[in-house]
This record gives sequence, C-alpha cells and structure tokens, in this order.
Amino acid sequence: MASMVDITGKPEIYREARAEGFIKLKPSTIEAIVEGRVRKGDVITVARIAAINAVKMTPRLIVLSHPIPITGVDVSIEPSSSSLKVYVTVRSESKTGVELEALVGVTAALLNIFDMVKPLEKDEHGLYPETLIYGVRVIGKVKGGESKL
Repeated sequence: MASMVDITGKPEIYREARAEGFIKLKPSTIEAIVEGRVRKGDVITVARIAAINAVKMTPRLIVLSHPIPITGVDVSIEPSSSSLKVYVTVRSESKTGVELEALVGVTAALLNIFDMVKPLEKDEHGLYPETLIYGVRVIGKVKGGESKL
C-alpha cells in the first residue's frame, strides 16, 4: 500500500537543496548552443525556464510528494567541450525537504536541452549515439541552520 507521509506535526523551517546533472553532446552541438545557432532558439534560457517550471510542478509529477511553498529557485548551466552541466538550487520554508524539487528541475532542464538539440545530435540512422543524460543527483542540502552543501 502506498501513502503520503503525514507531516502535520512538523514545524516549518528553512529548507534548501542543490542538485546537478549532465548532458553529453557533440562538441559541434555545444558550440552551436554557445553561439546561439540552435534552430529552436536560446537553449540555455529555455532550459532555465523549464527547470523553474518543473520545480513548481513537482507534486503533480511525483505522486506522493507534498505541495510546498517554493520561495526561490536558482538555475545555472555550465558548458564544457563535451557536455552541459545543470545546477538547480531550491529554497522553501516548509515542513519537508526540497530534494525532489531540485532533482525534477535538473531533469526537466536536461530533457529540454535534448529536445532542442536533437537535430544536431542525430546520426545517419536518426539515433543519438553520443548523447547521454547522466549524473543526476542531490549534491547538498540545508535543513534549518544545518548545512550539508
């Protein structure tokens, strides 16, 4: 049997979580992103907006999570020669943590990047042999005044 955890008696305190994830792409695709030559538009801006939107939608996607007030979201995306690294930091004053929200934000950003660059990543068979989303994980959190960042 599945159920939502009852958090009725827990106090509302400051919560923060930071997650990261990567998408491996062809160097030519990274170059096109950085130079603004992707047909669908500004990949970095779209990925940031997608992450923020996904953070707010987490309770709709993760069925047993609690809807909580999100007080802040920071998204940064760092290109390298072969990948983009996405960081999402989520803040709240609530009864439960924001790790899921940070992970959902990272994942949504990575999937939107993939969607926007698919034409640049396809091989002659229409597949994506060099494209890989990986390393999605929580890298730090704060609960009250206790930092684990």
